[in-house]
Amino acid sequence: MSTLAINMFLTLDGVAQAPGGPDEDRDSGFEHGGWQVPHFTQQLGEEIIGPWHANPGALLLGRKTYEIFAGYWPRIGPDHDDYPMAKILNDAPKFVASRTLTSADWTNSTVLDGDVVAAVTGLKERDLGEIQVLGSVDLAQTLIRHRLIDEFRLTVFPVFLGTGKRLFDGTVPTGLKLVSSRTTDGGVVASVYRPTGAPTYGSYGL
Repeated sequence: MSTLAINMFLTLDGVAQAPGGPDEDRDSGFEHGGWQVPHFTQQLGEEIIGPWHANPGALLLGRKTYEIFAGYWPRIGPDHDDYPMAKILNDAPKFVASRTLTSADWTNSTVLDGDVVAAVTGLKERDLGEIQVLGSVDLAQTLIRHRLIDEFRLTVFPVFLGTGKRLFDGTVPTGLKLVSSRTTDGGVVASVYRPTGAPTYGSYGL
């Protein structure tokens, strides 16, 4: 059996859309792309993001994230500061959830056939180790609704936007256990959670 982990950048109000650049995802006229970049420090990259992304058994990506990554990471060579990350992403098996792609040319990439929930359930039944979902907010929302996520790795940045795709829109009620949390020198709160099943409830009433 494999485990499924989501690595996601979020604003303080839960927006996950287009963290890395203005043209990353302009769906619904989104004009705030690149909101993450000013807060991404060396410490965040080396002490949190790097270790979180290390040694994936496989990557699971939505179409938009796949196309962004495929256009960038294969071009990073050994003399580039991001080469260790490029090697990880280029070498890892990659599965793409898409209704429109019929082939994927990036090294070690496979387009999933049929229903994404059934396909991802099948991936989890294989011995792939840790499958990591990077970005891919639309795909992540589907996986969350079907309780397929084993671990949430969330970096919350000190900005709120008031508009944009929010990771937990339309999700199902779920309890979480905090595994770890720390704050970076750029004011980013990085936390790891694991689902515990349905939430419990109480009352302060007399």
